Amino acid sequence: MKTISKMIVAGIVSVFAGLNVEAQVTVKTKEMKTSNEFEIVNKLSTQSAVVNMPVTKLLDAPGNEDLRAFFFTPVKNKTALKGKKIAVIVADGFEEIELTGPVWYFKELGAEVEIVAPKYNPAPERYGLVYPEMSKTHVMAIQYLQPVGWIKFDRTADQIKVSDYDAVFIPGGAWNPDNLRYDKDVIKFVQDFNKAGKLIAAICHAPVVLASADILKGRKLTGYWNIQVDLKNAGGTVLEQSVVTDANIITSRHPIDVADFSRAVENWLVKK
Repeated sequence: MKTISKMIVAGIVSVFAGLNVEAQVTVKTKEMKTSNEFEIVNKLSTQSAVVNMPVTKLLDAPGNEDLRAFFFTPVKNKTALKGKKIAVIVADGFEEIELTGPVWYFKELGAEVEIVAPKYNPAPERYGLVYPEMSKTHVMAIQYLQPVGWIKFDRTADQIKVSDYDAVFIPGGAWNPDNLRYDKDVIKFVQDFNKAGKLIAAICHAPVVLASADILKGRKLTGYWNIQVDLKNAGGTVLEQSVVTDANIITSRHPIDVADFSRAVENWLVKK
């Protein structure tokens, strides 16, 4: 029965993949004026594919037994973070489990969590980009640079105040922090949050947002291996640990560190 179900799912995915390719070809045909233009555009384009990367792949991977136990062991104290309010600052290209994992855990502990995104600001028309309608109300999730889904945000960065939250949490994903560090509202909010001494937590690539906010001088932290040189250049001392807490800043390296990262945020807020 399981084999049959997998075959059915695979068939459905194949159908959608085919429809996707066909749709793109149709659009290109309408836009192209000559067969030569059509031929050149096809040479400039890559093959469409449907990505299927379920979270279970990460949780079931060898060596991730502790991560799996973190999610599947019932949370005992459902009120540990009751009364706490956490803002998740996120843009397109966030690493899925680095948002959904901690958000699930914080809510299980009784915290109120709001997802905050930069104000919708599409690129100039000459960039040739097409945005789905839902990009006005949702941000896109990825898994290791593969788009996998969308999540709705509650507010935009120009609508929030430092006094509204007890903590700010920034998930990683290579694209997400790069989008955030360019947004003036996000950077100003992070700077003001730091001045207030409130908790700022960032995982994976997200610490580069803190570098852009210029709040890392003299601080101990960690981050994804590819950005560690950026953190050092911003004045930080990088430690090779799953999670580092330095005063009001908590940082982590990778999706596999989500459990340690989430517990560190919990412990900081409980003590405060």
